[in-house]
Amino acid sequence: MRVMTLENSGEIYTSQVYLVLGDASRIEDVNTLVDVGQDPAILASIARAPTGIGKWPVEQVVLTHAHSDHFALLPLVREAFHPRVYAFSPNTEGVDHLLRDEDTIKMGDAYFEVIHMPGHSSDSICLYNQSEGILFAGDSPLLITSPGGTYEAGFLAALEKVCARDVRRIYFGHGAPLMERCNQRLRESQAMAVGSLPAIG
Repeated sequence: MRVMTLENSGEIYTSQVYLVLGDASRIEDVNTLVDVGQDPAILASIARAPTGIGKWPVEQVVLTHAHSDHFALLPLVREAFHPRVYAFSPNTEGVDHLLRDEDTIKMGDAYFEVIHMPGHSSDSICLYNQSEGILFAGDSPLLITSPGGTYEAGFLAALEKVCARDVRRIYFGHGAPLMERCNQRLRESQAMAVGSLPAIG
């Protein structure tokens, strides 16, 4: 599996956009965008990517949640590449297939578990690949650095589920990925969150 962070213009506020490819770009691999952002420069980055011969550069899109900085470019991506589009929220225009907690989806040449992670938004998901320990986090607040916050029960349960996985790389919706001490950082976050006040309502 190859994970490419697609280059944007730096002039438009946008999420990170990741292109997940198979190691050998075989026909059966599924070229996948994790989020699409809102910067049209992403389209040029896709055109430069080594996505394989005889394949659509983007065959599917998986949205981590339905905030505009993560999905506003979707109409242009659909027009250019005609991908299948997956998301947790049923209210996102342009989505073909709904995802649910514990679903499995193929991205590149690997399979990812869908983990519903409410907290940042009610439709947020993380995507976890066991074989390489890769976690796409979207905007889920996985790295908690101080006590005193308030967290929904659903988020705490999902964080516990993530902490039970062997995570070796975390790709965030914003900022650089975390490539070391992932399990330790996640357990530290869980300890912070469990010691905080529960959210009301």
